[in-house]
Amino acid sequence: MSFAVVGYFAFLLIGLVVYYLIPRKFSWIWLLMLSYIYYFTFNIRTSLYMVSTTLFIYFGGLALNKVIDNGNTYLKENKEQLTKEEKKAYKERLKKRKRLVLTAIILLCFGQLAVVKYSGFALENINSIMSLFGAKKQFDVVQFALPLGISFFTFQSVSYIVDVYQGKYVCQKNPFKLALFVSFFPQLLQGPIGRYDRLSGQLYEGNKFDLTNIEFGLQRIIWGLGKKLILADRAAVVVNEVFGNYDNYGGLFNVVAVLMYSVQLYMDFSGGIDIVIGTAQMFGIKMDENFRQPYFSKSIGEFWRRWHITLGAWMKDYIFYPMSLSKGMNKFSKWGRKHIGNFVGRTLPICFVDIVIFFIVGIWHGASWKYIVYGLYNGFILAFSSLMEPVYKKMAQKCHINTNSRGWKVWQIIRTFILVNIGWYFDMAGSFKDALVMMKYTVVGFSPSLLFDGSLLRLGIGVRDYWIILIGCIVIFVISLLKEKGVSIRESIANKNIVIRWGIWYVFILLIIIFGYTEGVQAFLYANF
Repeated sequence: MSFAVVGYFAFLLIGLVVYYLIPRKFSWIWLLMLSYIYYFTFNIRTSLYMVSTTLFIYFGGLALNKVIDNGNTYLKENKEQLTKEEKKAYKERLKKRKRLVLTAIILLCFGQLAVVKYSGFALENINSIMSLFGAKKQFDVVQFALPLGISFFTFQSVSYIVDVYQGKYVCQKNPFKLALFVSFFPQLLQGPIGRYDRLSGQLYEGNKFDLTNIEFGLQRIIWGLGKKLILADRAAVVVNEVFGNYDNYGGLFNVVAVLMYSVQLYMDFSGGIDIVIGTAQMFGIKMDENFRQPYFSKSIGEFWRRWHITLGAWMKDYIFYPMSLSKGMNKFSKWGRKHIGNFVGRTLPICFVDIVIFFIVGIWHGASWKYIVYGLYNGFILAFSSLMEPVYKKMAQKCHINTNSRGWKVWQIIRTFILVNIGWYFDMAGSFKDALVMMKYTVVGFSPSLLFDGSLLRLGIGVRDYWIILIGCIVIFVISLLKEKGVSIRESIANKNIVIRWGIWYVFILLIIIFGYTEGVQAFLYANF
């Protein structure tokens, strides 16, 4: 195992021992210390962005709370004196004040994110546009050092302040407790994006030592490490070789590279989430699941409901519902039902919102046109599928297709998998242009014989490595299939006696040590988001 893995386990062991030895009323303070130590070890200077975000939502929450309390007090004290119209007018002014505070805090949070993550990209495009018009003066492009997990803690912080605005809960008046919610160390690098109402109690109240939590948490960490070290880092070699030197490859090489990227991305991200959830569970903290067998999805929409679940839930709660239920969208829907037809008029506004959301998802992935195209690609597929749903049903009826049959469902899964993998070109290629060139090269010169003539050995890994990836993917597939059917492998193992139970996990640890790819350990892909 790498030094980083050993170091993490040492850090975790110290953290757990102290956590369960100190009085429970101080446990949240220790978690806060652990979180800041963990995050500051990466880069102290960039860590200050997390501190500033915490301060934004802390003082923003206090300001919102003050506006709400003052408003309620005024209405209560002047209940008898105010007319119905005066009360209505005052409530409207109160709502505007709240909205002003909320807008200011959101602009500060997302403004900081935009400057750090996207200002370079924006200035490069402005310079390109200016050059088209013959402008000689160019803006200096400054690339900021990107804080780890800035998108994750920003989105999590914004959800908190919006929920306070909506009256879901009262703002946290202790700045250090709020800092713990923002900085809880397992989730910082890649999520999941937590919600205050589900996490705060677990973080602040402390938890009793529970051997089951320790066992299950450790097992989840081991499982995640296996996915990362055995499969993701090994597949990354092929991905980096082909996508980094796309001019030298084409045809089947590109197909293999994209399939390997499917393996790498899923095993890396879901493996990292396994480590996050397992770590939190060892402290007695239950975090939201972030994956639910995404490659069993029968549509793009279902895929995104199963992949990065907490991001999808965030988009749904804080963008989709506010936009789709807005006055503008209601007017658009009424106009559409009147002039275009009931179904299209009702569906078209939702399609528009879906495209906007996936545009945001694309930008969230990174400051590059390839990510924007990647997001729009998924958004337009989803919108088109929604609009064409009645047509698909009629075609299925005319062709006498049983849409409930296993064969049809398998075809839907395969079709979705292909569409998802096409999108990976934009996600992994160096640029939008590179992605298009790679797509072209995939079609041109496609030769299945490359699978058998040893050409794949040029991609950086040997026959043994390909077999390890194949067998590993089969194992993951079988386990995922069982989970899809409601069977929990881990609980089944937990019901065995201690010798068999831990014997299985010791074997798995040995497999990680023996087959873990240590020649080029990769950082977690989503750590830079």
